[in-house]
Amino acid sequence: MSWKIIEHKIGKAGGIKQRTQRQREWNQKYGEGNWETGYIVDGEFVSQEKAFDTVYYKSYQEHFINNPEDLEELINLACKLRNPHSKATTGVDLQVPAIMKYLADNNLQLKGNEVVDIGSYGSRSHAISIRLSPLTIKCCLNPKASLEKCWQEKKCLAIWIDDC
Repeated sequence: MSWKIIEHKIGKAGGIKQRTQRQREWNQKYGEGNWETGYIVDGEFVSQEKAFDTVYYKSYQEHFINNPEDLEELINLACKLRNPHSKATTGVDLQVPAIMKYLADNNLQLKGNEVVDIGSYGSRSHAISIRLSPLTIKCCLNPKASLEKCWQEKKCLAIWIDDC
């Protein structure tokens, strides 16, 4: 048994209504539990849930390793992080969880006194907000592309196939 990619470049997940509708359609077409969204990483299909660690988190991890000044600025400025785009659109927030996981994994805490947006959607952004946006962070799979571009363009739909 294995995953078979049936659709490449499925695009953005969208808001809650759009995601729910697409999932309902895939359940009807392929059966509940028989499909998965994900990515090809090192030649293998990886579910979107696992790709969070191997792509999203790792991209932020590499950024902080290569740009320690951004990490220091964020820690000293922020008391809380938020993603105004996901809140406004009911989209999925990945950047705040990725950053918070990095901080937790490295026993770091936010010490500032400001709420800092990650990204620039309709907000008065700090410079660090833009530098830590997934539109700016380089993707660990392709350093020539942004994390957002890779995450959206490389997302695919796979179905579970019995090899018998």
